[in-house]
Amino acid sequence: MIASVFIGMSLDGFIARGSGAYDFLPAGGGEPHGYDEFMATVDALLIGRKTFESVLKLDSWPYGVNPVFVLSTRTPAPAPSEAIVEHISGDPPDIVTQLEARGIRQIYVDGGITIQKFLRAGLIQRLIITRVPVLIGQGIPLFGPLSGDIGLRHIATRSFRSGLVQSEYHMECISGRCTVPPLW
Repeated sequence: MIASVFIGMSLDGFIARGSGAYDFLPAGGGEPHGYDEFMATVDALLIGRKTFESVLKLDSWPYGVNPVFVLSTRTPAPAPSEAIVEHISGDPPDIVTQLEARGIRQIYVDGGITIQKFLRAGLIQRLIITRVPVLIGQGIPLFGPLSGDIGLRHIATRSFRSGLVQSEYHMECISGRCTVPPLW
């Protein structure tokens, strides 16, 4: 399974304010920056409960018909009627096994804690990070503590008129285990 992250963050490394608000991100994602093209490559989303609850506050369901698995030890809030949402729990390797058994080959991993858990487990292969030209000083960081270095291979960096800067990386070394990741 290929697990990818596509996320926006402040220049100082925060994906949301401490309250969970991400009002510093451009409304509607700002100018086109590859999100739709990225979404066309994934079979399902795996998001944390807090991220799911934030998404529920949006005016419309942003994931269309893509199945969304909400990772939580608690039952998540009810989903909108047009959404395909399922509760899932377990350790990252177990979740990957469950999703692969269902034929899912490419997942979009979202939510700070969820991303951090999957990174620590060595289960993220691709990071696409869009930096927003703003410093917010504090908030929820994209990255947390790691047990070892994670080597990355830079694939590309693009800049946009609005000041967004997007970089794509593929994993090479996770906790001393090095591989050459697949090219997409």
